Amino acid sequence: MKVAVTGASGNIGSALVPALRADGHEIIRLVRRTPRTADEHRWDPEHRRIDPAVLADVDAVVNLAGASITPRPWTRAYEQRLLTSRVDSTATISEALAAVAADDPGRPRALLSGSGAGFYGDTADRLVTEDDPPGDDFIARMAVEWEAATAPAQEAGVRVVCLRTGLVLAPGAPLVRVLGLVFRLGLGGRIGSGRQYWPWIALADQIGAIRHLLAADVSGPVNLTAPSPATNAEFATTFARVLHRPAVLPVPGVLLTVALRDFARNGVVGGQRALPTRLQQSGYTFAETSLEGALRTAVGRD
Repeated sequence: MKVAVTGASGNIGSALVPALRADGHEIIRLVRRTPRTADEHRWDPEHRRIDPAVLADVDAVVNLAGASITPRPWTRAYEQRLLTSRVDSTATISEALAAVAADDPGRPRALLSGSGAGFYGDTADRLVTEDDPPGDDFIARMAVEWEAATAPAQEAGVRVVCLRTGLVLAPGAPLVRVLGLVFRLGLGGRIGSGRQYWPWIALADQIGAIRHLLAADVSGPVNLTAPSPATNAEFATTFARVLHRPAVLPVPGVLLTVALRDFARNGVVGGQRALPTRLQQSGYTFAETSLEGALRTAVGRD
């Protein structure tokens, strides 16, 4: 297949591109700067500009573009940046795919577009699948708008998959980097009650699932989460064991909520016990189902 990738320089994209090339796919990368290589093509999602001709002979687009969600104070301006970066990039790709589909309606095309497990809001210990409704906090509302931006492609007959990704455990990922430092300093511990579920996924399975979904007959939302979501307390205990550090200093949830707003309410103090129902039903087999194994790989101790 010929596959276009946005967000190719991020943690997921930088691992995905070589994996797809190893599978024999031809890859083009959409970049915001001046292209430096023959496989790069410029686009301007902030102003919703892209030459549809770039996608004319593309079989699929993997859209991973969007400002990184990081544990930092969440101002209204930062929330707007998170929202617009996702909606604008997705709408730009979706509208361009719709345009080329109109010119060549018989060609099968696919759009695998980023989303997040935060779509469901804070679900406490309730199991959630792709059939569950969205939450009502900022991250959930953002995910709803993010997925809705794929509508032009879907209406044009493009197969659209929304990748509701959990916490990706990858070397250099913000979660791994920040918590790794905290635990190495001996300051780690559960956050809040520790009973909230964190829907994690190993980088190998994030990449494997995308590779699988490029060819699978699947459309609509798909949870990219491991089949065994862990509580925050389990996560803290496991991370401490991997790093040979204590996990005895709980962090009061109220302090994080004041500083980080919806990031804390949804993704840190709250969470989602999300299951990868559609992914497994489509025939995908996970490479890593052990939280400890995934964390060891992420911190280089496998």
